[in-house]
Amino acid sequence: MLVELAGVTKRFGGLVVVDDLSLTVASGEALGVIGPNGAGKTTMLDLVAGDLRPERGVVRFAGRDITHQRADQRVRAGIARTAQVPRPYPAMTVFENVLVAGVFGATGRRGERAATPVVVDALDRTGLLDRANDLAGSLGLLGRKRLELAKALATSPQVLLLDEIAGGLTEAEVHELVATITELHAGGMTIVWIEHVVHALLAVVGRMAAISFGRLIGDGDPAAVMASAPVREVYLGVEPETAA
Repeated sequence: MLVELAGVTKRFGGLVVVDDLSLTVASGEALGVIGPNGAGKTTMLDLVAGDLRPERGVVRFAGRDITHQRADQRVRAGIARTAQVPRPYPAMTVFENVLVAGVFGATGRRGERAATPVVVDALDRTGLLDRANDLAGSLGLLGRKRLELAKALATSPQVLLLDEIAGGLTEAEVHELVATITELHAGGMTIVWIEHVVHALLAVVGRMAAISFGRLIGDGDPAAVMASAPVREVYLGVEPETAA
């Protein structure tokens, strides 16, 4: 398994946000994660990315215990994530934004010259190459979402953690973004994708996990998970006895 959460618990004060959660992701897999607001999905990604530490349990990456590693160490090990709300450097160009990730996020810290081909490739794969010299602040929402992807790719990751990357986009923009993510996955990228735009997930992922109150309530074939009574009740608002 490439990513593993084993019995992980995270509290904020007296509130248990992730509750004894165990979940694995195989290399090359695309896993979609759904659940109602406040279910603990983003906290789960934070625990994998190193932005938070669990009170209990173990986080493993490529078979190694990374529970106590810093976020920057995890990026250089091969874990990259996109932010739910894009945070570009608006006064820098698109190229410069991605170059920062390519230089400082990669293992061993590449110099600018060595990072440039990686940056160009990341921009090309995310459809931003023609915007490379534009200021990042001039990008619309789809462009900023693509920039999040490009920055993540410039670190040469083994796994991409996507946090509601389709949120706020129009249907046409979602379709464009799904095409990009599909290509990344087809190229062998492992993906863990949290999303409320469920049809976007269903177009890409081969497996889906559902979380409620920090606990796993469904895991497996996407259609089966979406049709299960617990998921329909807590996520879709359909009572189990009326879900037939």
